[in-house]
Amino acid sequence: METLATSSLPALPSSLCKLNAVKSHSLSFRPTFGHGDPNLRFVSRRAYVIRPKAIASGEGGFVLEDVPHLTDFLPDSPVYPNPLQNSQAYAIVKQTFVSSEDVVAQKIVVQKNSQRGVHFRRAGPREEVYFMPDDVKACIVTCGGLCPGINTVIREIVCGLNVMYGVNDILGIQGGYRGFYSKNTIPLTPKVVNDIHKRGGTFLCTSRGGHDTVKIVDSIQDRDINQVYIIGGDGTQKGAYAIYEEIERRKLPVAVAGIPKTIDNDIAVIDRSFGFDTAVEEAQRAINAAHVEVESVENGVGIVKLMGRYSGFIAMYATLASRDVDCCLIPESPFYLEGEGGLFEFVEQRIKENGHIVIVLAEGAGQEYVAQNMSNMDQKDASGNRLLLDVGLWLSQKVKDHFSKSQKMGINLKYIDPTYMIRAIPSNASDNVYCTLLAHSAVHGAMAGYTGFTVGPVNGKHAYIPIARVTERQNTVRVTDRMWARLLASTNQPSFLRHKEVMQPVDEEIREVIDNARITSI
Repeated sequence: METLATSSLPALPSSLCKLNAVKSHSLSFRPTFGHGDPNLRFVSRRAYVIRPKAIASGEGGFVLEDVPHLTDFLPDSPVYPNPLQNSQAYAIVKQTFVSSEDVVAQKIVVQKNSQRGVHFRRAGPREEVYFMPDDVKACIVTCGGLCPGINTVIREIVCGLNVMYGVNDILGIQGGYRGFYSKNTIPLTPKVVNDIHKRGGTFLCTSRGGHDTVKIVDSIQDRDINQVYIIGGDGTQKGAYAIYEEIERRKLPVAVAGIPKTIDNDIAVIDRSFGFDTAVEEAQRAINAAHVEVESVENGVGIVKLMGRYSGFIAMYATLASRDVDCCLIPESPFYLEGEGGLFEFVEQRIKENGHIVIVLAEGAGQEYVAQNMSNMDQKDASGNRLLLDVGLWLSQKVKDHFSKSQKMGINLKYIDPTYMIRAIPSNASDNVYCTLLAHSAVHGAMAGYTGFTVGPVNGKHAYIPIARVTERQNTVRVTDRMWARLLASTNQPSFLRHKEVMQPVDEEIREVIDNARITSI
């Protein structure tokens, strides 16, 4: 850890001169002075690279994790009044513009003597903008897998730019990142996108892979694009940051805004990802179908596989909402099949008690087991990443084999995989509203000159977040928290933690396969 000298900064209160940083290239601090409460004064934090971070702290342990701004590398950028000050709709708002001092706390539950902790800039319209509406040429691109709500985000970016700011020149990039240099663009207007939120999928089409930073920025520069809106998951956001860095290196007046997308709800920092509520709601239909099926036969066993490569949020919330599930298996909670307290014993016991059982299984659960039983482990997606092995079919076969060999009872097994049905549906009302807020926050941020950022709600308030923070780790279910305890109480399933050997030893070669199977959509 290295302490940065403060002599190059303007005179600050002593409480604000505690600047500790991990050194990284092109690191800079922009002091921002507040008005009123001195505790609200802060020194901003910039992170130009994904891993190294710089921390600037203020009074009471206050930390602002700031996002880049066009003026960082284009200090003479012109400034204009925000057109929203003449908006009839916004005229009724008591405070139309967000103050530069408004921040959102990452940690909301604190103790009496807690440090103030990490904060992010609050999202929303600023009093000044760095683009004249007539000069804006924006583009929107969607990357990675499908998720409910993508079309709503596209629609609301277009409508937000046009209706709120008077922007008329908006392009849709077709086919993901490679669409920048290998596909045609389509003009987007409020009329063109008017009803796309009623459809599933993405109006602009998508793809995995194809990220070539130099080619993409060349295309952005050649087309005179100055606002780029990128909708996608973890890998897509890393790609967005690479695009921002190249734009900064070339000193182009281009704002890059990311809108994080993952149906698994595994994005760090933000409260939830768009499409998650819709996915949980639709998963109920599959669970209900499984329950009806197994109730209608003797010794029915229903297995429902849901999304969740490395985070079991959909499986957990769908189980809690359903109340028809007897057992939920997720990647974060290891389980074992045979022996006392194992899954087979629980299945047999529940069938004897109720005559049937419903199991919800996240796709990433039990991958170590599957790897030991499958020889073909080298399948890859278009991005060159290893694909997860199909735990649903594997578990179904294991259950069948166990009960056929034991000869204690015959079972009727029903296996349901609604993955693509869930991914492909339009977003529900809750997600539609949420997608609108995300899109508008991104538009306000880009117009205000922020760049290389992503947006999302933190403790219920939308904020501008450094891309590094949402890509540095995945959000996972904490099996030591009360929410998982509520699930265990609801299903009355075993915790699978009493067994001395929760997992059979896995050799290093198989362990490497599992570790390498992590998929990053780009």
